[in-house]
Amino acid sequence: MAGGRRLMARDGARPSYDPAGPDHALRAALQELRTGRWMAMRALLAETTRWWQWTQRTQVLAAAAAGTDVVRAWLTEEPDSAHAVVMHARVGVERALRARRERHRRTHELWIEAWDAAQSATVAAPRDPVPWVCLLALAQLDPEQRWEEHRIAAPEPMLPPGPWGLLAEAGKRDPFNREAHHRMLQFLYARGGSGRLAEAAGYAQWAAGQAPPGSALHLLPLYVRVERYRRDSGHDAALDLHWVVEEATREARRALHSWFERTEPAERGLPDLNHLAHALWGSLQFPEAARVFDAIGPYFTPPPWMYRTPDRDRAVEVFVQARDRCRAAAKGSRPGPRP
Repeated sequence: MAGGRRLMARDGARPSYDPAGPDHALRAALQELRTGRWMAMRALLAETTRWWQWTQRTQVLAAAAAGTDVVRAWLTEEPDSAHAVVMHARVGVERALRARRERHRRTHELWIEAWDAAQSATVAAPRDPVPWVCLLALAQLDPEQRWEEHRIAAPEPMLPPGPWGLLAEAGKRDPFNREAHHRMLQFLYARGGSGRLAEAAGYAQWAAGQAPPGSALHLLPLYVRVERYRRDSGHDAALDLHWVVEEATREARRALHSWFERTEPAERGLPDLNHLAHALWGSLQFPEAARVFDAIGPYFTPPPWMYRTPDRDRAVEVFVQARDRCRAAAKGSRPGPRP
């Protein structure tokens, strides 16, 4: 079945968005969660032994559980379960961040509840990086850096003060944790101002420079470039030049060689694959992009494609056109018009 879906994707089938992607066990747990049952989630997390997968699965599960009481029911039934405590923190953070985006009047209350839950999780699961990732995620709710833990001096003089202690705690438990560094980027974005985006770019370059081969942190500069484009483009086609400058081309090629070619397929996250394919396509490295499109298979993620069109519902069409052009170029065919 999975092989057939990959074949369909290579034949040009329209991809779909699925938060679980190719993780079939996660998809099954999500289906159970959406019907109000938590046993499959508990079983899935009990068998998850690698931190990168634990971090990814708990994040996806929390996004699905945030609008339900499923995790609360689990915690009530098993109050001594460290996994349930961590998921409770995850859900609390998701709710607080959603409330902030929606400008909900309970944002501050939910923020404090989430912070308390994350602190409890650091005690219940002392070796787990996710409680510290949760605290990092909440830091973006404090863009003025009123909390002392959000204005710690950076390890490098050119980097701004921020929640570096929280990042370090996550790093002690899972060095180069992908989500922890993305949460740090979101904190820097939240501080506002065009100069802050330059700080985020400097941070991304610094983190990528520290990362070992195979680390997803090598893609951080690609995410910052998308964020800059999202803020500045106004969907002006002339700004496609943003992607073909020498620096953008170099960033995409470095991510291909330092991450994609050094990573096992099962460890490649869909958001990272999509950002890499997008960067290679945008910088006109079509044969290289075609390899990444093949690795994406039947799935896609709306970002970054949705920022290339005023109608975000057309993100999948932008993806398909980019994929087809890159595959045509890889085969030596004449590419069609660029969207």
